[in-house]
Amino acid sequence: MLIFATSDKGGTGRSVTSCNMAYRRALQGETVAYLDFDFGSPTAGAIFDVPKAERGVDASGLHSYFTKHTEAQQLDTALHSDSDTLRDLPRISGAGRLVLLPGDKDGGEFSISADMPARCAQLFLKLDREFDLCIVDLSAGRSYAVDLVLEATARLELRALTSRWLVFHRWTKQHILAAHGLVFGEKGLLKAGERRGHDPLKLNNSVRYVRTAVVDLGVDQESVTRPAQGAWLRRYDQRLREQADKLRMGRARLAGQIPYDPMLQWSEQVIDDSDVSGLKIANQATVQAFEDLAAKLSDERFWEGL
Repeated sequence: MLIFATSDKGGTGRSVTSCNMAYRRALQGETVAYLDFDFGSPTAGAIFDVPKAERGVDASGLHSYFTKHTEAQQLDTALHSDSDTLRDLPRISGAGRLVLLPGDKDGGEFSISADMPARCAQLFLKLDREFDLCIVDLSAGRSYAVDLVLEATARLELRALTSRWLVFHRWTKQHILAAHGLVFGEKGLLKAGERRGHDPLKLNNSVRYVRTAVVDLGVDQESVTRPAQGAWLRRYDQRLREQADKLRMGRARLAGQIPYDPMLQWSEQVIDDSDVSGLKIANQATVQAFEDLAAKLSDERFWEGL
């Protein structure tokens, strides 16, 4: 299964949420590949705490795979991460592997040449045979990375693979509008996909949304000390819900809602249960949200046509 993680804006929590989603699926026993297609800023290695890939690798990253026709380097996080959480993954009964395919250090965005969609399709087919789940973290906005995977997944050889899209956005009016434009705009996913041969209805049915850094009044009661502030937050939350419903981004299309967690704001990292129950530096609601989102990826009833 291919999961494409995208957002219209940077700073949505797309990458850190996707890395935690990958970790949760590996905990459940799956082999997971994480592809850093954020070509302008390939820093997923920093979230996985892989020193040699914090800003991409020196050679044979995904930039080189596409532009120099090298093999794409794979880094098993259990072997290359400084995180105890990831190094301990093989010792957990029933857990699977979590492998990072990093970009190149200082690689930058690149335009799509004629051979790249076929090369991208070959990579996805190869990884789909090797891994249970492939998460592709895409550059924000209407990027070359998005164009590349739309071209690749429209190809005949990939039509049998299950491909799903998660669109990440902060829970604000501006971010809801931006995410809507990324999907439904004139240059958005649906029309860009249709121009490349995708069935627009099928592509639309493969899109779901993830709200991030959402203030949860049930969890953050201590940070809301004034009754007027709490009342305003509830009214504004309702306004945002109505806006999302109106733009076809409401509850039926909601894959997950990640609560605001101070730990994630300062230390974008993979959270494990000890951060909640032992160190007490992360919230249980955050871990539960990651688990729920990870479970939704393969919940066929959730992905049925709307």
